[in-house]
Amino acid sequence: MMSEYESDAGQTASKQWRFPSAYTVLIVITVLVWLLTWIIPAGHYTLQDGRPVAGSFHVTDHPLPADKHILELFLAPVNGLYGIENAEGHVGPYESGSVFGAIGVFFYVLSLGAFIVTTTKTGAIDACLGHVAQRFRQRGGVLIVMVMLLIAIGGSTYGMGEETLGFYALLVPLLLGLGFDRMTAVGVILVGSVVGNMNSTVNPFMTGAASAGAGVPLGSGIGLRFIMFIVLTALSIAYVVMYSRRVKRNADHSVVGFTAEDRDLAKAQLQLPQPMTGPQKAVMAAFAGTFIFMIFAIVPWAQVIVGPAAPSWSWQLDWYFPELTALFLIMSMVTGLLGGMRGNDLYNAMLAGIADFMGAALVIVLARGITVIMHNAQVTDTVLHSMEGVVSGASSGLFTIMMYLIIMPLSFLVPSSSGLATLAMPVLAPIADFAGVGREMVVTAFQCSVGTIAMISPTSAIVMSGLALAKVSYPRYLLWVLPLLAIQAVAICLFLVAGATLS
Repeated sequence: MMSEYESDAGQTASKQWRFPSAYTVLIVITVLVWLLTWIIPAGHYTLQDGRPVAGSFHVTDHPLPADKHILELFLAPVNGLYGIENAEGHVGPYESGSVFGAIGVFFYVLSLGAFIVTTTKTGAIDACLGHVAQRFRQRGGVLIVMVMLLIAIGGSTYGMGEETLGFYALLVPLLLGLGFDRMTAVGVILVGSVVGNMNSTVNPFMTGAASAGAGVPLGSGIGLRFIMFIVLTALSIAYVVMYSRRVKRNADHSVVGFTAEDRDLAKAQLQLPQPMTGPQKAVMAAFAGTFIFMIFAIVPWAQVIVGPAAPSWSWQLDWYFPELTALFLIMSMVTGLLGGMRGNDLYNAMLAGIADFMGAALVIVLARGITVIMHNAQVTDTVLHSMEGVVSGASSGLFTIMMYLIIMPLSFLVPSSSGLATLAMPVLAPIADFAGVGREMVVTAFQCSVGTIAMISPTSAIVMSGLALAKVSYPRYLLWVLPLLAIQAVAICLFLVAGATLS
């Protein structure tokens, strides 16, 4: 979405250059990677317990004849969805062996879409936010903390992002009426969403896709990520609250100022949402309970508490994508029924959710297709070997910081977190084996890096559309948020070093 500030420059949206979509970027990368596999030599590492042994890389003959190599380009999306890896390590749609494609993540994302959209269509989520705003209307600071925390939790658990765009119409007038400015609303909504995604605990588009690509359980590393969520969310909330208090004490401290429209909105009698109904409360209880149960089901409790080699306890579920897909499909129907949906209304809501999330699911498939091209050409180990020398001798803490920095430019190039995770994790995660660091630390570094860029990226719909809705210019927002990003980056690096050392 183009902001009014860009329109004022006298350019129409049709004449302005736009960053290519994630689909375009991934298709271009697919072709480039396929071309490079004709040039890059094939090679292999010796594996021990499924992990490459440092110094064991050796060059091999190219495994594919020319005709099959050409076919790899066209089969990439198919293999990315349901490719099967045979005993010789080749991935194809007609092989026998283990699933290599992203079909598990694909259906998981679609089922989550059905769950989220069905719950949203009941009106319970908007009513919950409105109820919080109404209850704490006379306590502005508490209101900011509560709403920002709820949005951050949504980002950390199910990737709340574009869904927050609807909150500007409610919160901008409300916060103006309480003596705050439009930048405060941006801080509450935009920063709250991004910091939640940055410190994701079980977000399927961030942690789920990255863990799948890294070959580690979804719950691996969740303890560190939960602590990071608490600390970094608290830092972000404190930053927004301190700014809002300065503005309320003295309007001259506002970085965006106040317009005549702002004053009219502040004086207007705000029509606050009605209190939550009984069915809406039941929906929110089921909604929150689903994510709480999901966390319980995926965390490897014995391995976290006792040690990585400990056997699972009898009550430990060890769920993964298939079970979670079933969970969200069932709970989609439960929340819809609790919200008063019946028959076609319920089915249409679930189908709408699947349709809304199909784009994200297809991005994962396209990205996995690139991985299959590299895998079948046997160049993945060659790429790893080129990076092995960079991390050899590096301390575990330095390695995680390097990962944090390396992923930043990649995140700008591929704006889809799930697509980038599916594309980059199979290459980046094994490097941790050479550095003696758990692969879950690469997952943590990945999502922190993606979140850092997502906070300021001009290619992000959440950033640019949110700023347009709040009527805040991008340059002013950038100057306001950069100090917070610097604070977050320092805290992230400290956490990464500590986590790598402990792992």
